[in-house]
Amino acid sequence: MNNLDINTTDSLQIQQALEQHYLQVLSLIGEDPTREGLVKTPERVAKAMQFLTQGYRQDPSEILRSAMFREDYRQMVIVRDIDFYSMCEHHMLPFFGKVHIGYIPNGYITGLSKLPRVVDVFSRRLQVQERLTTQIKECIQETLNPLGVIVVIEAQHMCMQIRGVEKQHSLTTTSDFTGAFKEAKTREEFMQLISRNK
Repeated sequence: MNNLDINTTDSLQIQQALEQHYLQVLSLIGEDPTREGLVKTPERVAKAMQFLTQGYRQDPSEILRSAMFREDYRQMVIVRDIDFYSMCEHHMLPFFGKVHIGYIPNGYITGLSKLPRVVDVFSRRLQVQERLTTQIKECIQETLNPLGVIVVIEAQHMCMQIRGVEKQHSLTTTSDFTGAFKEAKTREEFMQLISRNK
Protein backbone atom coordinates (compact mmCIF):
# COMPACT_ATOMS: atom_id res chain seq x y z
CA MET A 1 0.00 0.00 0.00
CA ASN A 2 1.75 3.17 -1.16
CA ASN A 3 -0.65 5.83 0.10
CA LEU A 4 -2.82 6.08 3.16
CA ASP A 5 -6.45 5.89 2.08
CA ILE A 6 -8.30 7.82 4.76
CA ASN A 7 -11.63 6.53 3.41
CA THR A 8 -11.01 2.92 4.42
CA THR A 9 -12.87 1.58 7.44
CA ASP A 10 -9.66 0.94 9.41
CA SER A 11 -8.33 4.43 8.76
CA LEU A 12 -11.60 6.06 9.74
CA GLN A 13 -11.70 4.06 12.97
CA ILE A 14 -8.14 5.09 13.77
CA GLN A 15 -8.94 8.71 12.97
CA GLN A 16 -11.97 8.69 15.26
CA ALA A 17 -9.98 7.12 18.10
CA LEU A 18 -7.23 9.71 17.67
CA GLU A 19 -9.80 12.51 17.73
CA GLN A 20 -11.04 11.37 21.14
CA HIS A 21 -7.50 11.31 22.52
CA TYR A 22 -6.70 14.79 21.19
CA LEU A 23 -9.97 16.06 22.67
CA GLN A 24 -8.71 14.84 26.05
CA VAL A 25 -5.28 16.40 25.46
CA LEU A 26 -6.88 19.81 24.86
CA SER A 27 -8.80 19.54 28.12
CA LEU A 28 -5.76 18.34 30.07
CA ILE A 29 -3.63 21.31 29.03
CA GLY A 30 -6.35 23.70 30.22
CA GLU A 31 -8.13 24.53 26.97
CA ASP A 32 -11.82 24.51 26.20
CA PRO A 33 -12.21 22.09 23.25
CA THR A 34 -15.73 23.40 22.61
CA ARG A 35 -14.66 26.96 21.77
CA GLU A 36 -14.96 27.98 18.12
CA GLY A 37 -11.28 27.82 17.19
CA LEU A 38 -10.79 24.34 18.66
CA VAL A 39 -14.00 22.51 17.73
CA LYS A 40 -12.45 20.83 14.69
CA THR A 41 -8.88 20.71 16.00
CA PRO A 42 -9.01 17.06 17.17
CA GLU A 43 -10.16 16.00 13.69
CA ARG A 44 -7.51 18.09 11.95
CA VAL A 45 -4.71 16.84 14.22
CA ALA A 46 -5.85 13.22 13.82
CA LYS A 47 -5.70 13.53 10.02
CA ALA A 48 -2.32 15.24 10.21
CA MET A 49 -0.95 12.49 12.44
CA GLN A 50 -2.16 9.81 10.04
CA PHE A 51 -0.38 11.59 7.20
CA LEU A 52 2.83 12.15 9.18
CA THR A 53 3.01 8.47 10.15
CA GLN A 54 1.85 6.87 6.89
CA GLY A 55 5.33 5.39 6.39
CA TYR A 56 4.39 2.53 8.71
CA ARG A 57 1.94 1.33 6.06
CA GLN A 58 4.31 1.57 3.08
CA ASP A 59 6.99 -0.78 1.73
CA PRO A 60 10.13 1.14 0.67
CA SER A 61 11.73 -1.91 -0.98
CA GLU A 62 8.68 -2.34 -3.20
CA ILE A 63 9.01 1.29 -4.26
CA LEU A 64 12.57 0.64 -5.46
CA ARG A 65 11.65 -2.67 -7.12
CA SER A 66 8.81 -1.01 -9.03
CA ALA A 67 11.38 0.83 -11.16
CA MET A 68 14.48 -1.39 -11.29
CA PHE A 69 16.27 -1.53 -14.61
CA ARG A 70 19.26 -3.53 -15.84
CA GLU A 71 22.06 -1.13 -16.68
CA ASP A 72 25.80 -1.65 -17.08
CA TYR A 73 26.77 1.57 -15.29
CA ARG A 74 29.28 1.41 -12.44
CA GLN A 75 29.91 5.04 -11.58
CA MET A 76 28.44 7.04 -8.73
CA VAL A 77 24.76 8.01 -8.90
CA ILE A 78 23.88 10.88 -6.55
CA VAL A 79 20.56 12.43 -5.61
CA ARG A 80 21.21 15.31 -3.24
CA ASP A 81 19.20 17.92 -1.36
CA ILE A 82 16.16 15.71 -0.87
CA ASP A 83 13.86 17.64 1.48
CA PHE A 84 12.42 15.62 4.34
CA TYR A 85 10.24 16.19 7.40
CA SER A 86 9.97 13.75 10.28
CA MET A 87 9.00 13.62 13.95
CA CYS A 88 11.39 12.95 16.80
CA GLU A 89 10.22 9.89 18.71
CA HIS A 90 11.39 11.37 22.03
CA HIS A 91 9.23 14.51 22.03
CA MET A 92 7.07 14.07 18.91
CA LEU A 93 8.34 17.41 17.61
CA PRO A 94 9.44 17.90 13.99
CA PHE A 95 12.92 17.60 12.63
CA PHE A 96 13.64 18.41 9.02
CA GLY A 97 16.40 19.03 6.50
CA LYS A 98 18.15 17.47 3.54
CA VAL A 99 19.09 13.92 2.60
CA HIS A 100 21.94 13.17 0.18
CA ILE A 101 22.13 9.67 -1.33
CA GLY A 102 24.84 8.10 -3.45
CA TYR A 103 25.16 4.58 -4.79
CA ILE A 104 27.34 2.70 -7.26
CA PRO A 105 25.21 0.34 -9.38
CA ASN A 106 26.03 -3.34 -9.75
CA GLY A 107 23.88 -4.32 -12.73
CA TYR A 108 20.73 -2.46 -11.67
CA ILE A 109 19.64 1.14 -11.31
CA THR A 110 16.37 2.53 -9.99
CA GLY A 111 14.23 5.42 -11.14
CA LEU A 112 15.65 8.61 -9.63
CA SER A 113 12.29 9.64 -8.17
CA LYS A 114 12.19 6.42 -6.15
CA LEU A 115 15.03 7.49 -3.84
CA PRO A 116 13.13 10.53 -2.50
CA ARG A 117 10.08 8.29 -2.07
CA VAL A 118 12.12 5.89 0.06
CA VAL A 119 13.18 8.87 2.17
CA ASP A 120 9.51 9.83 2.59
CA VAL A 121 8.53 6.33 3.74
CA PHE A 122 11.11 6.18 6.51
CA SER A 123 10.76 9.82 7.54
CA ARG A 124 6.99 9.52 7.93
CA ARG A 125 7.41 7.46 11.06
CA LEU A 126 8.47 8.38 14.58
CA GLN A 127 12.23 8.57 14.18
CA VAL A 128 15.68 9.45 15.38
CA GLN A 129 18.01 10.87 12.75
CA GLU A 130 20.62 8.16 13.25
CA ARG A 131 18.16 5.34 12.58
CA LEU A 132 16.60 7.17 9.65
CA THR A 133 20.04 7.40 8.02
CA THR A 134 20.72 3.69 8.47
CA GLN A 135 17.26 2.55 7.34
CA ILE A 136 17.54 4.42 4.04
CA LYS A 137 21.03 2.99 3.45
CA GLU A 138 20.00 -0.59 4.29
CA CYS A 139 16.89 -0.47 2.10
CA ILE A 140 18.89 0.62 -0.96
CA GLN A 141 21.69 -1.87 -0.27
CA GLU A 142 19.37 -4.84 0.28
CA THR A 143 17.06 -4.07 -2.65
CA LEU A 144 19.47 -2.96 -5.39
CA ASN A 145 22.60 -4.78 -4.17
CA PRO A 146 24.88 -1.99 -5.44
CA LEU A 147 28.66 -1.88 -5.02
CA GLY A 148 28.10 0.66 -2.26
CA VAL A 149 25.64 3.12 -0.76
CA ILE A 150 26.15 6.30 1.22
CA VAL A 151 23.51 8.42 2.97
CA VAL A 152 24.16 11.78 4.61
CA ILE A 153 21.44 13.69 6.47
CA GLU A 154 21.63 17.30 7.67
CA ALA A 155 18.75 18.30 9.93
CA GLN A 156 17.38 20.85 12.33
CA HIS A 157 15.53 19.53 15.38
CA MET A 158 12.69 21.51 16.91
CA CYS A 159 13.22 19.69 20.21
CA MET A 160 16.60 21.48 20.40
CA GLN A 161 15.38 24.78 19.00
CA ILE A 162 12.18 25.51 20.91
CA ARG A 163 12.73 23.55 24.14
CA GLY A 164 15.66 22.10 26.07
CA VAL A 165 18.90 23.87 25.08
CA GLU A 166 17.03 26.24 22.70
CA LYS A 167 19.82 26.48 20.13
CA GLN A 168 18.00 27.82 17.08
CA HIS A 169 20.83 27.47 14.56
CA SER A 170 22.18 24.03 15.45
CA LEU A 171 22.50 21.51 12.62
CA THR A 172 22.93 17.77 13.11
CA THR A 173 24.73 15.70 10.45
CA THR A 174 24.69 11.90 10.26
CA SER A 175 26.11 9.49 7.71
CA ASP A 176 26.18 5.78 7.01
CA PHE A 177 27.73 3.83 4.15
CA THR A 178 28.51 0.40 2.74
CA GLY A 179 30.81 -1.30 0.25
CA ALA A 180 32.87 0.98 -1.98
CA PHE A 181 32.12 3.98 0.23
CA LYS A 182 34.22 2.43 3.00
CA GLU A 183 37.16 3.71 0.95
CA ALA A 184 38.06 7.21 2.12
CA LYS A 185 38.74 8.41 -1.44
CA THR A 186 35.24 7.39 -2.61
CA ARG A 187 33.60 9.06 0.37
CA GLU A 188 35.61 12.22 -0.24
CA GLU A 189 34.46 12.32 -3.88
CA PHE A 190 30.84 12.00 -2.77
CA MET A 191 31.21 14.74 -0.15
CA GLN A 192 32.82 17.07 -2.68
CA LEU A 193 30.02 16.48 -5.17
CA ILE A 194 27.20 17.13 -2.69
CA SER A 195 28.96 20.28 -1.44
CA ARG A 196 29.17 21.97 -4.85
CA ASN A 197 27.12 25.15 -5.35
CA LYS A 198 25.72 25.10 -1.81
